[in-house]
Amino acid sequence: MADAFGDSLFSVFDDEQQTATSKKIPASVAPETGKTVGKNGTDKDAGPSAKLKREADSDGGEEVVFGKKPRHETITANDLNLAEFMPQVKVEQVETVEGCSHEVALPASDEYKPLKPRVGKAAKEYPFVLDPFQREAILCIDNNESVLVSAHTSAGKTVCAEYAIALALREKQRVIFTSPIKALSNQKYREMYEEFQDVGLMTGDVTINPTASCLVMTTEILRSMLYRGSEIMREVAWVIFDEIHYMRDAERGVVWEETIILLPDNVHYVFLSATIPNARQFAEWICYLHKQPCHVVYTDYRPTPLQHYIFPAGGDGLHLVVDEN
Repeated sequence: MADAFGDSLFSVFDDEQQTATSKKIPASVAPETGKTVGKNGTDKDAGPSAKLKREADSDGGEEVVFGKKPRHETITANDLNLAEFMPQVKVEQVETVEGCSHEVALPASDEYKPLKPRVGKAAKEYPFVLDPFQREAILCIDNNESVLVSAHTSAGKTVCAEYAIALALREKQRVIFTSPIKALSNQKYREMYEEFQDVGLMTGDVTINPTASCLVMTTEILRSMLYRGSEIMREVAWVIFDEIHYMRDAERGVVWEETIILLPDNVHYVFLSATIPNARQFAEWICYLHKQPCHVVYTDYRPTPLQHYIFPAGGDGLHLVVDEN
């Protein structure tokens, strides 16, 4: 009896080993009927046969692993050369005077054409000598090409914006000047109004002369206009983004990204920014989005000498630690 009991007990494992070797399926599932052996020795219906399921999943002889059809992705020569089909952007160095650097990002299929000197009277005259980076940026604007001006605070970047506004007004075009905050928009509106008169303001709280040729607004207002499909955008030739480095802000940066993406390709841009490390990458992005050249004019020259004072805790006054005078 004991021998018979032992034989019947271990014969289960012998059957499992034989089944695993021959069929490669779980021993508790019958090969043909798809029934599972219960604890009391009765058969329970386990659904369709595992063999039939594997044959159905194999779909014409494909290899099946653990009853599932593997996901085979066909790799072709085109996939290996996918980079060739992506939009290509190239960057060219532009010769310039000492004191600033000048690069231009343009589609790889386009041939770089040097900027043409201005012919005729300038759109705006200045009573002072322009800095090298200002001259380079204004030359880009005269050629109707977008430009990113990257310079320190108080370096004179607004001169480039004013020239773009003057050029647009002379050509009977509309121009939009955007700033990141309402207070700055109000300040720029007062400055622009004294200079050009045909200026309006749109901040959400205040709307002044919305039919003006030059509109000063926050970036959120411009994005809202693009969402609505405003008729104003059909007449806009230039858009000026002041403090474009706000796009790096984790919370509000998406506003600048969406606005730039939604703007039409026929619009030209003037981006004013503090010194940023990825100015070239930004220009390449603009070129990729709108299929137009985008110049980068950069200078680290600080026309206003930097003075840095420190007031120590418990000290007796200010101490000068940095003086560039």
